[in-house]
Amino acid sequence: MKRLFRSEIFGALFLVLCVFLAGVLGFRFFSDYSWIDSIYMTIITITTVGYGEVHPLSPNEKIFASLLIIFAIFVVGYAIKVISEYILSQNNIGNYRLRRVRKSIEHMEGHVIVCGYGRNGKQATEKLRDYNEKFVVIEMGEDTIMNARDEDVLFVHGNAVDDDTLIEAGIMRASTLICALPSDADNLFIVLSARQINPDLKIISRATEETSFQKLKLAGADNVILPDKIGGDHMANLVVTPDLVEFLDNLSVSGEKDSINVEQVSFEKVCPEGEEKSIRELDIRRKTGCSVIGYKDANGEYIVNPEPTLKVERDSKIILIGRPDQIRNLKELYDV
Repeated sequence: MKRLFRSEIFGALFLVLCVFLAGVLGFRFFSDYSWIDSIYMTIITITTVGYGEVHPLSPNEKIFASLLIIFAIFVVGYAIKVISEYILSQNNIGNYRLRRVRKSIEHMEGHVIVCGYGRNGKQATEKLRDYNEKFVVIEMGEDTIMNARDEDVLFVHGNAVDDDTLIEAGIMRASTLICALPSDADNLFIVLSARQINPDLKIISRATEETSFQKLKLAGADNVILPDKIGGDHMANLVVTPDLVEFLDNLSVSGEKDSINVEQVSFEKVCPEGEEKSIRELDIRRKTGCSVIGYKDANGEYIVNPEPTLKVERDSKIILIGRPDQIRNLKELYDV
């Protein structure tokens, strides 16, 4: 929209310049005025201020001046219209976007709030978008928000440290909060505030220093991620177990949906009737081609490569692996 306005403004100004130059050249060569008199006559003719002519006009000169006035009325009127619309649109577009964002957030439940739209925050939103998760981003930088307008992201402009900003982002109805700010102190403060506002909220925070890990956990973060540590461990693993790491990298849980190899399914999905069944009774391998490689019980304990006799209990989840086409079969069968 902004580009459209700018292109129309440049076009309107170009037309005004063309009319002005035509008037100056016409009075200079057609009426034999001096350059100063030609510019003066052109200005008073285009603006229709009604000052007198420098010299009395001949019939041909009056026809030229009349045509110039007619063209100038249309061109200058068009230029004023375009420029006025552009000036008014700056506030109108901003107010419209603000109302749209607030209205959208008011109707959101179970969404994710991402604090900070830097490198980590942007990667998090890309992943959430891949999985069709609803999310809201809290960001302080106006330039960052303006540059990301085309990405169709719901932004709340403000400091996530402020409780009012978190409330505006719908924290009372959100399911998860991701703290992706570069400052551990800011993330710590956000975790403390968010945990008090919504005790049931799942909180995931980034940490730069290892000393901040335990503090964030004590403040109420469910998970604390150390990006630098993860990166270093990954590079070291590529030295000691390169084939294994490359294989695990190919087990995609991110990126495009058609490349996903690992998926988790909740008890409610695999046992919609509420009856607890064993992995063998579920027979997921035959139905979808996916294999069960992990199990998370109701207490949060993980079991790797569970036995077929293991019963899938309420509030538990099973983790499966398969080729992308098998994962698609899984999603279609259990509406994941």
